[in-house]
Amino acid sequence: MLVYLNGRFVPEAAATVSVFDRSFLYGDGLFEAMRVYGGKPFRWADHLERLRRGAAFLKIQLPFSENDLLVAARQLIKENALPESLLRITLSRGVGRRGYSPAGADHPSLVITLHPAPDADGQPRLAGRVVTASFRLPANETLAQFKTCNKLPQVMARAEADAAGADEALLLNTNGDIVEGSSSNLFWIAGGAVCTPPLTSGILAGVTRIVVLELCGKLGLPCREASITPAELMRAQGAFLSLSSWGILEITSIDGGVMPGSAITARLNAAYGDMIKGGQ
Repeated sequence: MLVYLNGRFVPEAAATVSVFDRSFLYGDGLFEAMRVYGGKPFRWADHLERLRRGAAFLKIQLPFSENDLLVAARQLIKENALPESLLRITLSRGVGRRGYSPAGADHPSLVITLHPAPDADGQPRLAGRVVTASFRLPANETLAQFKTCNKLPQVMARAEADAAGADEALLLNTNGDIVEGSSSNLFWIAGGAVCTPPLTSGILAGVTRIVVLELCGKLGLPCREASITPAELMRAQGAFLSLSSWGILEITSIDGGVMPGSAITARLNAAYGDMIKGGQ
């Protein structure tokens, strides 16, 4: 497997960074992960815009232009012969002085990697079992809007899901509301409307979340942002997750309690599939 590392295509075994890199030491960096369909990164512009905004917020200079990154991504997909894959861009502040201060870290590192798609067998995954994690996310967290390399709450939540044999973990915020999955955004159906937590609840503005809201508009489905407690979620008319690797994943159970299927989720899933086939 070839990797794009700071402007060069190198074999995976040779794709190394310094042990003093700040992303390794402190999680001082950003990443984006997106699905590749038919050799094309899905929603590339949206992912790159979030990366750009995150880099500006963290004051990390992107070492390559967005066009250069797109050219590199396309070449990487071609060289690895992986038209159906997951593409990840990792941006680190690079090597700096010892300690938390970013002073002196003036040479960022950028890596693009490819990974086999989780649904490479062509079979869509339409159902999932989730558990509620014990870890909490801070409400109104500014950093939550970016995919920073420091994701320990999500890592620990996913470890709890793995231990329980579940597909995903749901996290609450410090207000006691369920806000998102460890690597996904949360939606539920209430009163015939598609609902999702507001960004101020401390969630990531997921690219697939944006796609779902767009599809609601195209399908004429009412949608709104709202807060929800674990008990209220169990009374919903259905629930699903959105994430770049899978698209839309319907929740079938939460902490062992069965969740109803929803025709609305099915409509959104079908529309998502049509969008992918149309190359949008």
